[in-house]
Amino acid sequence: MILASPLFQTVRIRNKCAACFRQFNKIEHLVEHMRTSYHSIHEPMCGICKKHCRSFESLREHLIGPLPKQECKNIFNLRGCKFCLTILDSPNARRIHQERCQFSSGLIGRFANLGFRDNLTMDGYTREPQVVALACKMIGGGSDGSLDLCGKVCIIDEHENMIFHTYVKPQIPVTNCRYETTGIRPEFLRDAMPLKQVQKKIQDFLCNGEPMWKIRPRAGRARILVGHGLDHDLDSLQVEYPSIMIRDTAKYPPLMKTSKLSNSLKYLTQAYLGYDIQTGIQDPYEDCVATMRLYNRMRSQVHRREDCPLASDPQNRNNFASWRQNELERMSPEEMMALSRSDYYCWCFD
Repeated sequence: MILASPLFQTVRIRNKCAACFRQFNKIEHLVEHMRTSYHSIHEPMCGICKKHCRSFESLREHLIGPLPKQECKNIFNLRGCKFCLTILDSPNARRIHQERCQFSSGLIGRFANLGFRDNLTMDGYTREPQVVALACKMIGGGSDGSLDLCGKVCIIDEHENMIFHTYVKPQIPVTNCRYETTGIRPEFLRDAMPLKQVQKKIQDFLCNGEPMWKIRPRAGRARILVGHGLDHDLDSLQVEYPSIMIRDTAKYPPLMKTSKLSNSLKYLTQAYLGYDIQTGIQDPYEDCVATMRLYNRMRSQVHRREDCPLASDPQNRNNFASWRQNELERMSPEEMMALSRSDYYCWCFD
């Protein structure tokens, strides 16, 4: 058996990424990796070995997947929360934490009994943007009923209070109400609010008195919009809203699959909140609550505040510029990690 020399081992350790633990034969390869990987403190991280992962799904695989890191798996089985993937101090602390971490779906039935609200109002104004969640249930149009039309829409506030909940009358004929999942019948749409009226109400409510061109992410009146697959929902409502004010659980990198594809809202709710949704007849209020809870969970992560959190910010753009190659090659992996920035906006900055 041939053992690697101590010198070779030292080189390998020096060329080991401080975030994902990949090892490189040459320091210039590590520099190139850091230049393109966008590792940051906002990535999901194993609370045991401190490895950074691309998404919570990657972290889940690292801890309890088909081929987990055995040491991390053993500790996680004793002290890890299966919902938020946090490592607690003791098995008893985990039990107490997990009881709080797992949400109950019983709240949904209680709020669903409030019926319909067609006046969009929200009390109070704060310096920080107000947060609302929106969801739609689609019915079918077109000759074969495959064209998605909004048949029902719901908006809730940050505390899961329903502030808008109504049937929507599409502009074209409905050929399939999809009753088995939507619970919508043709007679429910006869006197429903017309799409144009719904569109104006929602557009005005989201902008909250600000012109679209003037909306900014901070110190403005426009509201942060939370949802899952919001492009589809807003398109069906014919509502335009700036992407800087949208928080989409289908597109947020830490909540996506390892392959960078979207997870379903049903899976995210079961895996990270601990209860099932979208069983039988569905109501958009249920989806609103799930997306708001996911958003609040991601937003509550404790990260270091950064004045320039994104790699695209001018102050960070030259951190790994090619003209700094020699300087970067003299740095340790930890020093390079300190320079690296994310390529997505972390919701903890909200």
